[in-house]
Amino acid sequence: MASTQLELAMRWTGEIDGDLAPLLVGYRPVPGVHDELVDATGRLRPHWKDLLGRLAALGRGQLERRFAEADRRLAESGVVYRVYGDEAEVERPWPLAHLPIVIDAADWAGLAEGVLQRARLFEAILDDLMGEGRLVGEGVLPAALVAGNPEFLPPLAGLRPKGGAHLHLYAADVSRAPDGRWWVLADRTQAPSGAGYAIENRIALSRALPEFFDALGVERQGPFFQAMRSGLAAASGREDPRIALLTPGPWNETYFEHAYLARVLGFQLVEGSDLVASPEGVAVRTVEGPRPVDVLVRRIDSDWADPLELDPSSRLGVAGLVEAVRHGRVVVANALGSGLVEAPALAGYLPGISRRLLGEDLRLPNVATWWCGEAAARRTVTANLDRLMLSPAFGRSLRGTLDSTGVLGSRLSAAEKGRIANLLERRGVDFVGREPLRLSTAPVWEKGRLVPRPFAVRIFAARTPNGWTVMPGGLARISEREDVRNLSMQRGGRSADVWVLGGATPARAETRLVPDAEAAEIRRDNGILPARVADNLFWLGRYLERAETTLRLLRALAGHGDDGVAETSGGLARRIGRQLVGWGAVAETRGVEETATAALWGAMPGSVASLVAAAHRTGAVVRDRLSPDCWRALLDLEEQSKLRGDDERRAAPVFGEIERALRTLAAIVGLAHDTMNRREGWRFFDLGRRIERGIGLSRAARTFTGPDSGSEALDLLLDLADGRVTYHSRYLSGPARRPVLDLVLLDEGHPRAVAYQVARIVEHLSRLTGRSEGDLLEPAERLAQRLVTTLETSDAGAFDISRIEAIEIELMAISDQVTAHWFGRTVPLADDETDE
Repeated sequence: MASTQLELAMRWTGEIDGDLAPLLVGYRPVPGVHDELVDATGRLRPHWKDLLGRLAALGRGQLERRFAEADRRLAESGVVYRVYGDEAEVERPWPLAHLPIVIDAADWAGLAEGVLQRARLFEAILDDLMGEGRLVGEGVLPAALVAGNPEFLPPLAGLRPKGGAHLHLYAADVSRAPDGRWWVLADRTQAPSGAGYAIENRIALSRALPEFFDALGVERQGPFFQAMRSGLAAASGREDPRIALLTPGPWNETYFEHAYLARVLGFQLVEGSDLVASPEGVAVRTVEGPRPVDVLVRRIDSDWADPLELDPSSRLGVAGLVEAVRHGRVVVANALGSGLVEAPALAGYLPGISRRLLGEDLRLPNVATWWCGEAAARRTVTANLDRLMLSPAFGRSLRGTLDSTGVLGSRLSAAEKGRIANLLERRGVDFVGREPLRLSTAPVWEKGRLVPRPFAVRIFAARTPNGWTVMPGGLARISEREDVRNLSMQRGGRSADVWVLGGATPARAETRLVPDAEAAEIRRDNGILPARVADNLFWLGRYLERAETTLRLLRALAGHGDDGVAETSGGLARRIGRQLVGWGAVAETRGVEETATAALWGAMPGSVASLVAAAHRTGAVVRDRLSPDCWRALLDLEEQSKLRGDDERRAAPVFGEIERALRTLAAIVGLAHDTMNRREGWRFFDLGRRIERGIGLSRAARTFTGPDSGSEALDLLLDLADGRVTYHSRYLSGPARRPVLDLVLLDEGHPRAVAYQVARIVEHLSRLTGRSEGDLLEPAERLAQRLVTTLETSDAGAFDISRIEAIEIELMAISDQVTAHWFGRTVPLADDETDE
C-alpha cells in the first residue's frame, strides 16, 4: 500500500489523530507480509495505539533523549556480544531497537500455551529416544533420523538424568505468517541463549520509559527467573544446592550473558578447566580445595562436554562428566544429548508425535518441512527446489555445501542445482527442504520516524517445581533488510524488548529476578573462588602494575628529549633505555621519542600495548568479579593502548598519551580497590600487584643506584617510587644513595617502598592460608618472612647491586610458590565431600 493510501485509510477510519500523525506519516507496510502495527486495511491495531499515543505526547526531542538514555544504560553496563571472525572489532555494543514488540494478552495466551506444549512434547520425545525407543521401534520416526544425528550420543543412550528431566529450559523462535498465525522457526533445547539479554533490554527500556510499564500493564519478567531458579534448585534434591553455570569462556559470543546470569541468579560461573568429575560427583577446583556442584547449567554443546566419552578434541568440557551423570551425582541442565530434538529434520514428524505422545494436536506449527532421507520427500524437494529453502537436516553446517542457515533454491545457478540434486540423491539424509516464510514486520524507530522491519521473537519456558512456565515477553531480533528469512545477531540487526500487555497492575509489579532479600538468611561470604579465577586475578594485578612501571619509565624520558637513548650515548636516558630493553618493552633503543613510541604501542611482550592487552584478556576471564565501572575503565585503557599504525604513531603526542594512560590505569586500580569485596579474590589481585611492584622497584634500584649514579639518577628513582615529597621533607640536602635506598627499599611506612610491599604480601599469604597458631608455614610464607627479616635487619648502605638483585629473585620465587600452591591443584572430589 502506498504511503498516501495508508495515510488516507487511517484518517478515514479515525485511527490517526494530530498527535500520532508525525509518527505514522510515511509508514509503509511491506506487501505480502503481516505487519504488527497496522492491519491490511490500514487500521492501527488497538494494542499499539495507546503506546504510540504516549510516545507522541513526549515529542520527538524528548523521545530521542529517552532512547539515548537506554543506549547509555547498556553501554555503562558493558552489554556486548562477540562477532566471530570480526578482526576489526571483536566485541560490539549490544544493539537495541528502542521500540518494543507489543503483544496483547489474548494473542499471548495462545502463543504461551503453544510454547508450553512444545516444551512438554520435546521432553516426552527425549524420554523415549534416550530410553525405550518406541518411536523408532514402531516406525513413527526413521532410525536414520535419530542415529544419523550428530547430537545422538551413544554413551548416554538408556541413561535417565538425575531427577528424570532432560529439559529445564526451552526456547522457541517464532514469527507470523502473512495471515497473522504464529509459526515456529526453530526450537532451542541444547543450551538456549538470550534470556540474559532480554533482562538487559527490559532494564534499559524501564529506565528510558518508566511510566509506560504500569500505565500499559506490561507483564513483569522477575517471577519467571525466580521460578527458573527454584526449578533448578528443586532438581538437585537438596535444600541449599550449589548451582554453577558452565561457560565456554570469555571468547564465546554470548559470554556477557553467561556472566550476567550467573551474577543476578547467584550461580557460580565456571569453565571446564575449573571442574573435576568422577563417579563421586563434580566439584569446582577452588583455592581451598574441591567444592561439590549439585547443578550444572550447561552453555556448551553436549558433544564438547566430556573429552573422555564424547569428543576427545574438546578443551571446553570436563573429563568424567558422563560418568558422574551416570551415577546420578549431578544434574546437568539441559541434560547431555538434549540437542537431539533441535534437528530441523524432526519438524515434519512433530504433529503425529504430538498426537501419539500427548494426545493433542500441535498448537504451534513449524514451517512445512520435508526430510530428504525419505524417497517421497526427496522427490518433492527436488521437483520444487525453485520455491523451497534447502537447509542442513541436523542444524549444523555441511562443510563445502551449506551453512547452518541454508539457501533459497531460487538463488542457485543451474550448475549448483545440478550439484545439489546429486547430493540429495546420494546423501539425502543430510538435507531438508523447507517452505520459506517471509517474517512479519514491526515498527522500528529510525531517524525520527517509524519504519517496518522483519522480526522474530525467542520465547523462553522453564521447568519449575509446579510445572513449566513461560517468560512473559522474550528476546526479539530485528533485521535491517526487508526480505529476510533467518535472523542472527552474528549477521547484524538489532534486538528489542517484548511487552505483553494487559496482565500486570502496579500492585503486582515485581522487578526482582531472585527471591526477596528480606526473607533471605544473612550471609557475608561471596561463595567459592575457583583456582582459575584466582590465577587470573593475580595476573591481572601483575599486568596492571607492570604497565604502570613501564609508563613511569616512559614519562621519565619526557625530560630528556635532547639526550640520546642508544647504548652509544651517555646520560640518564641511556639508563632508562637499558631498563626498557631489560623489561622487554623495546628490542633496541634509538631516539627518545622513537623509543617511547615503540615502548608504548609496539609489539614487544613488555610494551604497554602488550601488557594492557594481557590485562584485558585476564580481566575478561574474571569480568563477573569486576564492577561495571572498573571494566569500562579497563576497556578505555585498552583502546588507548592498542597497537597503532605508523601514521597514527607519528600523529599522536606520545608523552601526552603516557600521562593519559597513567590516569586511566590509576582509575582502574582505584575502582578495583573501592568495589571489590575484601575476600580472597581481592587478596590475590592485590598480592599480584605487590609482588610486581616490589620486583619493579628492585630492578629500578639496581639500574639507578650503581656506583656511577649521580643525583639525577637518584632523583629519578625517587620519582618512580613516588618518594620525592617524603624525601625532601626529611632531608635538606639533595638525593644521596643511602637515604634514597632506605626510603625505596626499607621504609615500611612508605606505600611504594619494597618493605611495604613485602609486609602486605605476608599479610595476604597469612589470610589466604588460614594457618592457625603452631601450623607450619607454607613455602611462599617462609620466603616472604625471610625477606621481611632481611629488610628489617639491614642497613641501606649494605645494599649493593647483588643484594638488591637478591630481593628481586626472592619476590619471583614467592610468585612461583603462590602459583604452585593455589593455582595448580587437581585434587579429585573425595567421598566425604559429596554430602556437604
